[in-house]
Amino acid sequence: MTIKKALIYAAIACCNGIGDVMLKRGMTDVGTIHLDQWQHVFTAVFNPWIVLGIGCLAGFFYSYLTALSWADLSYVLPATALGYVVTTVLSRYFLHEQVSPWRWSGVLLISVGVGLVTRGPSLTQPEIEPVEAVPEEVHELV
Repeated sequence: MTIKKALIYAAIACCNGIGDVMLKRGMTDVGTIHLDQWQHVFTAVFNPWIVLGIGCLAGFFYSYLTALSWADLSYVLPATALGYVVTTVLSRYFLHEQVSPWRWSGVLLISVGVGLVTRGPSLTQPEIEPVEAVPEEVHELV
């Protein structure tokens, strides 16, 4: 794996996790949005945490599209699961949420699964059809 690809995968995990945590932080400031007051959603867009969260999620989307342009979906999608690890760690230490041992176990399980997927090739190689032997008559014509 090249350093460029490693940075793209790191951006996928970090931008996804950081973006989600920033959105949660912003919505904590904004408060509850009820269905009968849906216009309140538009005020949330002006919260700086939400603006930063949207920016991070746009960075995630750009990185995700970049990775999909040179790797299989079955390889890239598990890499996005590392965002769960980032989200859980930031939720615990930045948002001060309680994370149960079951959730930590899930994060560990996700990490092991991603590790298993990365051991294979990132791009499926197309099947090459065998070339038939060229008859002797063709060699004489050339």
